[in-house]
Amino acid sequence: MPKHTLTGNIKRHREFPSDILGNRRDVLVYLPPGYRRFSSQRYPVLYLHDGQNIFDAATSFAGVEWGVDETAERLIRKRLLDPLIIVAIANMGEDRIHEYSPTRGVIDGKAKRRKRSRGLARQYGQFLIEELKPYIDRKYRTKRETQFTGLGGSSLGGLVTLAIGILFPQTFTRLMVMSPSIWWDDFAIYRLVDSIEEKPTLKIWLDTGTREPGWEQARVLRDRLAKKGWKLRDDLQYMEVEGADHTEAAWGGRVSPALRFLFPP
Repeated sequence: MPKHTLTGNIKRHREFPSDILGNRRDVLVYLPPGYRRFSSQRYPVLYLHDGQNIFDAATSFAGVEWGVDETAERLIRKRLLDPLIIVAIANMGEDRIHEYSPTRGVIDGKAKRRKRSRGLARQYGQFLIEELKPYIDRKYRTKRETQFTGLGGSSLGGLVTLAIGILFPQTFTRLMVMSPSIWWDDFAIYRLVDSIEEKPTLKIWLDTGTREPGWEQARVLRDRLAKKGWKLRDDLQYMEVEGADHTEAAWGGRVSPALRFLFPP
């Protein structure tokens, strides 16, 4: 068994219920150094999908974690990062693909009866906004305003991050979009970006690794965002990592620059 390596002050909320989705999941909350001492200070919040993989190798996919707690702790202590609260939201295993997909795409085209996703990203977004965020805001000293609230994930978690950011720009304005599954449902995310009429105030980190299948699609997504008014290195940061593949280890390696872009001191 991989050993537990939680760093810093992490609170566990087991079986957090959702009426909207009709299920329960574990939520882990990382509190920044100094959280206890300054009793009135409030902090920005970053919500991350696939919460099993964020802090703890023991619960994560293939035993590899992102190490977000270690990275945040180090950057905050060096004053390279605005102290922030990080909320890791567990995925629902087999239902992950339903909650993280913005449209009802085909999951398995090879199966006799083509299995479709239920495309629950909008409902999952409502769960975050109407159930989880109000709870976190009551329980912890958060900066509740939209300009201090971020959302992030990788793969389908990256896809759902961008989709929710576009669908609910009044809640999440700092997006960490790592190796998003752009291919989903014949590039449904391109259509969603193209449908934007007025550019929302979203600060977006977008990345990919050159050993991921179809990684060039991230360039196309970057260009489509730029066409809608995002400015590179201003409110859109794009990173291509030579030789990086589609793994937890690769994403963990990019947490530091992504955090520093989205939550500078």
